[in-house]
Amino acid sequence: MKLKKILIIGMLGIICLAFPFFTQAQTSGTFDKGSFISKKDTLPYRILFPKHLDPKKKYPILFVLHGAGERGNDNEAQLKYGTKLFLNDTIRQNYPAIIILPQCPKDSYWSNVKIDTAGGKRRFNFLEGGEPTRAMSALMGLVNQFLDKPYVDRKQVYIGGLSMGGMGTLEMLRRKPNTFAAAFSICGGDNTNNAHIYAKKTPLWFFHGAKDSVVPFTHSEVMVAALKAAGADPKFTVYPNDDHNSWDDAFAEPQLFPWLFAHKK
Repeated sequence: MKLKKILIIGMLGIICLAFPFFTQAQTSGTFDKGSFISKKDTLPYRILFPKHLDPKKKYPILFVLHGAGERGNDNEAQLKYGTKLFLNDTIRQNYPAIIILPQCPKDSYWSNVKIDTAGGKRRFNFLEGGEPTRAMSALMGLVNQFLDKPYVDRKQVYIGGLSMGGMGTLEMLRRKPNTFAAAFSICGGDNTNNAHIYAKKTPLWFFHGAKDSVVPFTHSEVMVAALKAAGADPKFTVYPNDDHNSWDDAFAEPQLFPWLFAHKK
């Protein structure tokens, strides 16, 4: 009996080392804190594990990218939108998954886009190709790190985001076209010349408010058209009365999670 007790304690220690978040995550029911550190760059993130974790199982993983207003290093602001959905008991019960919300530094941007504010009007010029921003580079490192985890199902890796995060989502699909099983972009955009790279790789659902005064509705509209021209069949939901906060309606879509998790690589 004594030997058996020692073996059990030893196995628990191994599990805690291999899955450092597990013990806390099983009881907290909240987003735990983490940081991805690469050279001089640090990318804070929050992570939510499924309830009743089983170390022997593999789980889907979803990366959610916030907008420009939530940038910083407090590892808190990125929880402003979407978390009500992710913490919903029914959602967690029906779609047990690992949810990760990284936080972009204040001085960086998820996507490679030049913003022109001449004349008091904001214009987004999305780049074709180019080196990733510091934030995107760190984000790719974070994704790669989690893809190596034994508890992650590499056939069910998802990404989505709002505003700057919607732009970052599309750029991530271009940079890692074979990684994600499905994705969503809320009031985002990309260079239409990039569409062919991920058109047939990743199913996409676009959301945008027709009255968006920050990121014009046309940025999603032209991307949907470019993806269709490249042979894809993206979903596109337009909210006729929404301004820039179309994420409120997007995260309330009852089919968002069923659609997302129905896709596998």
